[in-house]
Amino acid sequence: MYQFNDQFSKATSQFADVAANANRLAFANAEKAFGLQMASFEENASAAFAFWNELIEVRDVEGFKSVMPKGVQIARAATERSLGTAQEVFANTVKTNEAIGALAKGQFEKATAQATAEVEKVTKAASKK
Repeated sequence: MYQFNDQFSKATSQFADVAANANRLAFANAEKAFGLQMASFEENASAAFAFWNELIEVRDVEGFKSVMPKGVQIARAATERSLGTAQEVFANTVKTNEAIGALAKGQFEKATAQATAEVEKVTKAASKK
C-alpha cells in the first residue's frame, strides 16, 4: 500500500510542477500581450489626439482640406500598428502554446515510461514465482 501512495504522491507532485510551469508560461504570455496592446493603444491615442488638436484649430474649408490627408495618414498608421500588434500577439501565443504542449508531452512520456517500467517489474516478479 505504501508503494502505491508513494507513486501517487510522486505523480501528483510532477503534475503540479508541470501545471505550475504551464500557468507561468500562460501568464507571461498574457502579460506580454497586454503590454504590446497597451503600447499600441497609447501610440494610436496620442496620434489621434494630436490630429484632433490640429483639427480644432482649423477655421475655414481650405484649412480643413489641408488637414484631412494627415488624418487619413494617421488612421492608416494606426490600423497598420494595430494589425502588427495583433500579429505579434498571435505569434507569441502560438509559441507559448507550443511550449505548453511540449511540457504536457514530456509529462505524458515520463508517466508512460514509469508505467511501462512498473509493468515490466511486476511481470518479471510474477514470472519468477
